[in-house]
Amino acid sequence: MNHLHKLQILKRVSPNFVGRCRNPMWQVGSLCYIVENPRFYGTKTTVQTENLDRNLIGNDQSISKISDAARREAQASTALLEYLHSTRSFQFLDAEHMSKYSPVFVKNLLKKVNIGADIRRSITRYLRYHPINEFEIFFESMGLKPQEYSSLLPRDLMYLSDDDLLLENYHVMCNYGIARNKMGKIYKEATEVFRYDYGVLALKLKAYEKLGLSSSFIAKVVVRSPVLLIGDANIDFMKVLELLRKGGLEYRRIEKLLSDKSTYNWSQLLSLLNLFGKAGYNDEQLSELISQKPWILREDSVDRALLLIGFLLKFGSTMNQICSLFLQFPKVQVEKFASNLRHCFLFLNEINMEAYEIGKLYRSHPIFIGSFTLKKTNSLLSRLNAGKKRICEVIQENPEIMKKWVKGSKIEWLPDSGEELRSQMLKTKFFLDLGFVENSDEMKRALKVFRGRGAELQERFDCLVIAGLDRKDVCEMIKVSPQILNQKKEVIEMKIDFLINDLGFPVSSLVRFPSYLSYTMQRAKLRLTMYNWLKEQGKVNPMLSFSTIVGCTDNVFLSQYVDRHPRGPEIWEDLKKEICSA
Repeated sequence: MNHLHKLQILKRVSPNFVGRCRNPMWQVGSLCYIVENPRFYGTKTTVQTENLDRNLIGNDQSISKISDAARREAQASTALLEYLHSTRSFQFLDAEHMSKYSPVFVKNLLKKVNIGADIRRSITRYLRYHPINEFEIFFESMGLKPQEYSSLLPRDLMYLSDDDLLLENYHVMCNYGIARNKMGKIYKEATEVFRYDYGVLALKLKAYEKLGLSSSFIAKVVVRSPVLLIGDANIDFMKVLELLRKGGLEYRRIEKLLSDKSTYNWSQLLSLLNLFGKAGYNDEQLSELISQKPWILREDSVDRALLLIGFLLKFGSTMNQICSLFLQFPKVQVEKFASNLRHCFLFLNEINMEAYEIGKLYRSHPIFIGSFTLKKTNSLLSRLNAGKKRICEVIQENPEIMKKWVKGSKIEWLPDSGEELRSQMLKTKFFLDLGFVENSDEMKRALKVFRGRGAELQERFDCLVIAGLDRKDVCEMIKVSPQILNQKKEVIEMKIDFLINDLGFPVSSLVRFPSYLSYTMQRAKLRLTMYNWLKEQGKVNPMLSFSTIVGCTDNVFLSQYVDRHPRGPEIWEDLKKEICSA
């Protein structure tokens, strides 16, 4: 039975039977036939099918709607197949594939005809008077979506037969075993392959066979890496295969490790393998690594792996440590692993852990850290009920405690270390030694004002004595302004140096104005510079005290001193910009 006679059978379709039968189609060869006589199926089968459909769908009306839609598309595809094969003289297999795997085109075609009439006849009539752009059906059947192929459509052609090189190379790949619906990726990424002259593509494929690769291997790999068909045999690709083959992986084994759903960048993969090689990996170890962790071959995984290596090198990890990490890699996608490492780093940085401590943690526990995702920092700080310093100490003592802080877990409070109680006792002892009366209002005020650990109070006190102040004077200063001890020793030293060497005041000035240590150096410099300018202009009392100049509010300083001169506000703003920016 020839193909045209087969197509005639399709015209004798019983719409009633198609609407009732669950599977009214049976296949012979590569063409679907709609059965005209329901007796082929048997009465019992039909009843069982109807009952099953009622249970699944719920009512005959739904079945009718689904069947009508399917019938319309099937008849449209049949009409399109007949048109492409009989009218346009396409090879039957080409016409069949194009009509079967271009659903978007078929649906759009149905919108242009009267679906209430004989659909096949309506479409046949439409196609007779409305030539279609065959490249649209062709590209869709190759696996491309309309938005992907719209920019690939030739501007001056409608018929595929006018592009003989396109069809020639298409058939070369079909005959080689490359799936038709996967050629769209090749066309999109390596369009020039479809422009090769007669025989060129076949020679390129043959060249890979001569290197020892099977046709199935080549067909599989060119779909995932179309660039292999451009230019000469890809050198990086062959170097990767040779390197793995030397390590004991046969080509058939490598073929099995390649995924149909992944893409591959052989140049980057070669760089990654060479990096491992320089770290001391031999060919056998590299082959073992690829055999155990085939995901490393994927293009996206190679990118992530290279970023991961760079990330760990910044923390002081050696390549030997990193290679060991890849051999023991957990059952986590490499991109997720890298994301977990980064997320943990942000958390440790936000709780003010020292850089060298973070590096030490990443060098000793990379697999552990990359295997889980921590909760957000704010959430952890509130639920752990502990300060940042305490959390850092707990992590350094036992890094694996972080596994209890992963997303989705219930967080428990950290146990009290007793540090808070010890710090409070040291604060109380310090203030009692200075002469404060226990439980007095003065004592309570000092304890409330002071922020920090009790152990830090003494060194800040000693810093003031070393600067040249009498111990008795320092005690009085703290009673007047206990908040001056809230600043670190280094900050106090810097402000005293600024007072003496930049502003020109003796250290004894602090006895009368200890609050100076609570202000910023920019404030003191701005106020004194402005005061000196006003003094030169004769607008202020030249004998104002240091505390008056620096201690009053901005509004008071502006109204009582700056505004006395017409250019005062202008000079003030200029000095503010200059000093604050410096």
